Amino acid sequence: MSVNTFGRVFRFTTWGESHGPALGAVVDGCPPGLAISEAAIQPFLDARKPGQSKFTTQRREPDEVRILSGVFEGQDGIQRTTGTPISLMIENTDQRSKDYSEVAKAYRPGHADYAYDAKYGFRDYRGGGRSSARETAARVAAGGVARLVIPEVSITAYVSEIGGDAIDRAAMDFAEIGNNPFFCPDAAAAQRWEKLVDDARLAGSSLGAVVECVASGVPAGWGAPVYGKLDSDLAAAMMGINAVKGVEIGDGFGAARLTGEQNADPMRPGTDGPAFEANHAGGIAGGISTGQPVVVRVAFKPTSSILTPVPTIDRAGNAAEIVTKGRHDPCVGIRGAPVVEAMMALVLADHKLLHRAQCG
Repeated sequence: MSVNTFGRVFRFTTWGESHGPALGAVVDGCPPGLAISEAAIQPFLDARKPGQSKFTTQRREPDEVRILSGVFEGQDGIQRTTGTPISLMIENTDQRSKDYSEVAKAYRPGHADYAYDAKYGFRDYRGGGRSSARETAARVAAGGVARLVIPEVSITAYVSEIGGDAIDRAAMDFAEIGNNPFFCPDAAAAQRWEKLVDDARLAGSSLGAVVECVASGVPAGWGAPVYGKLDSDLAAAMMGINAVKGVEIGDGFGAARLTGEQNADPMRPGTDGPAFEANHAGGIAGGISTGQPVVVRVAFKPTSSILTPVPTIDRAGNAAEIVTKGRHDPCVGIRGAPVVEAMMALVLADHKLLHRAQCG
C-alpha cells in the first residue's frame, strides 16, 4: 500500500520523482467557481525554487506550473475551478543524474537510501526519487490552490533559527522577510547567517534550521475532537515534509516547563468574542481553533547529501565511505519556509470545508 494522498474533503496527491521528466499534484475536493490561474500559483513556487542564491542548491529549475484539468472559463471570461480534480504539473529541466553514481553503490547516512531499499528492494538513487526535497514543489503548487479556499486567512512562514543561531524576537519585522535570502524577519540574524551557511557550504557540510509559521484570520471552530484535531493534522502535515524531524504547536515542548497559570491564555471580554492576553496554545484548544493566530514551529535536519566523507555500507553490507557530489542545499530549511506555508494552507482549507460540512 502506498500513501501519497493527504486530506479528507480537500485532498491532494503528489506524484513524480526528483530526476523524472516532471512532478506534480492532483487536487480533489476544491469547491467550484473559484477564480484560478497559473499566475496566481506561480509566486509561491518562485519563492521555493532552487538556485536563487549561493545559500541554496544551484540546480536551475524554473518550476513553472501548468494547470492540466479542473478549470474552465466562466461566463465572465475568468478561468474558474469546476469542482473536478485539478491536475498541476511542473517539469524537471536541470537534472544531473550522473552526479549520483556513488550513491547508486552505497547508502547516504541520514538519507532515506537504506530505508527505501529495505522496504522496496530497490530505489531510485538519482537525487533520492520521492524522498528528495524536490517533491515539495508539488505541495507548494497544491498549496496555491488551497489558498483560494481560505481568502480570509493570511499565512506567513519564516526561518527563526539556523545552526543553533536564533533570531532576536524583539527585533522581528515581517517586512524583512522579503529582503534577504533566508526568509528571516531579523535583519541582524540574516547577516550573521550569511557567513554561517557559507562556511558550512565551503566546508562541504550542512546545517539544520527551524521554520515558524503563523496563520492569522483563522476563525474559532475549525477542527474536531478527537481524531480530527486541527493540531494533529497540522503535525502530520508538517512531519510529512522531507527532512522535518520535529513539530511544535504554540509553545510546544516549552509548555512542559511552565506552570498551569503561566501556560494559561487568559481571556477578557472583547468586542467580537474573547480578547486573549496570551497565545501559549498556538491558537488551538482541544483540537479546535480559538480565533487566535495558529502558530506552528518546524525543525529541519541538516541536509544528508554532503561533501564531507561519511562511513557507510554498500548494498552487500560491506564497509564503505561516501562523499555525495552534485548540487545540494547547505541548509534545506531555508527553502522549507514556502513548503511549511503550503502545508498550513492545505490543512486549513481541508478543515474549513470539514467545518462547513458538519456545522453549515
